[in-house]
Amino acid sequence: MSIINAFSVDVEDYYMVSAYADVVKLDEWERHESRVEANTRRVMDLLDEYGIKATFFTLGWVAERHPALIRAIRDAGHEVASHGYDHQLIYNMTPDQFREDTRKTKKILEDASGGPIYGYRAPSYSIVERSLWALDVLIEEGFTYDSSIFPIRHDRYGMPNADRFAHTIKRKAGSIIEFPPSTWRLGGTNLPMAGGGYLRLLPLLFTRSAIRSINSREQKPVIFYIHPWEVDPEQPRLEGSRLSKFRHYTNLDTTIPKLKELFTEFRFGPIRDLMV
Repeated sequence: MSIINAFSVDVEDYYMVSAYADVVKLDEWERHESRVEANTRRVMDLLDEYGIKATFFTLGWVAERHPALIRAIRDAGHEVASHGYDHQLIYNMTPDQFREDTRKTKKILEDASGGPIYGYRAPSYSIVERSLWALDVLIEEGFTYDSSIFPIRHDRYGMPNADRFAHTIKRKAGSIIEFPPSTWRLGGTNLPMAGGGYLRLLPLLFTRSAIRSINSREQKPVIFYIHPWEVDPEQPRLEGSRLSKFRHYTNLDTTIPKLKELFTEFRFGPIRDLMV
């Protein structure tokens, strides 16, 4: 039987991403057109077309304003997990601030979904060497797994020497299972391949070859993710750096066609199913 990979969605709107944090301040979020519910439901429709269940890492800020969306995600058989409250980077927070953020978001999501929340993914993968203390908070707040440690080099995040596949991390507070976003090991380097940005910016052949290699040669599942705004070519354009605009807006119209190709060739499910 072929390996079942994990598909996940980081539920946030187009103006909430870290790359535009200096352009759109938190207190300005309400002024922008909200497209997150429509785009998330579009992703859900696509998943339903292929009979795929996924994990939806959702911001508490979004869940507060769209509780029916959270319930719909749960009712469709998907997993609801936490993405923090308002997309603040963990390494810019104190442990007490992070605990408050985490506890608040967990309650919002559990109230909206009607079920327990076990999974967490940090905004912009901001659990790095200097913020590993966050794992202790997650353990103490009742999370059983995390998907935040990206084993790559990046200008905003990454731990290039971290384990590439699911593993248990033992901390003073206890243990937690880590599900790193997937990388393709080539020439002694971990190449990122598991996110919507990499899917959009790189040829589909690269993504397909990476998944095949990880599944067949390494016999491991891929942890893949996208954002709802990545299926929305018509979203408003924000001002920002040339690099941010390139990363954010390039090839938005290719996301769904490329995903359909992947869904036809590979099997996917929620992260929770990899814990069995």
